[in-house]
Amino acid sequence: MKRVSICLVLAAAALWTARPMAQAAASAPKPAPKAAPAAAGGRLLELTAAQTGAKFSYNPSTITAKPGETIHLRLKAAGPPMPKMAMAHNFVLLKPGTKIDAFENDALAAGMPANFIPAKRKADILASTPLAGIGDTVETTFKAPLKPGSYPFVCTFPGHEAGGMKGTLVVK
Repeated sequence: MKRVSICLVLAAAALWTARPMAQAAASAPKPAPKAAPAAAGGRLLELTAAQTGAKFSYNPSTITAKPGETIHLRLKAAGPPMPKMAMAHNFVLLKPGTKIDAFENDALAAGMPANFIPAKRKADILASTPLAGIGDTVETTFKAPLKPGSYPFVCTFPGHEAGGMKGTLVVK
């Protein structure tokens, strides 16, 4: 009985002293993110993805490009700090006519390791970024379609497109 009591006291003391160290580690400043690559000769478009209450959105939600223009898109995920597995955003530009609900279901099935981007739907995707955790920035460079028109883009993290995180690339 004495051994069990001593072990419990030692375990409690170890946890008590470890708690401030864990809190200090959590609040320690994160290293500065690596410098973003050059815009690869394309026009830089900056997009912010954020949550306000129960609504998810891109700002701006409409972007424009000329047919065939090279676009360097930089997506910044904004919001209160959370683990990436709980909150992240991406940018997926789709071909017109893509059934977005079906695409989102396939994205969910693809899962987080695939950045919620379904490999089997590659033919529907014109451009995409990996997931960006809150405070992170991700980038992609792509050529705008040659055909003028409206091209939808969405966040494929579960529930985000349904919550309003969608937009349109207008090619004109």
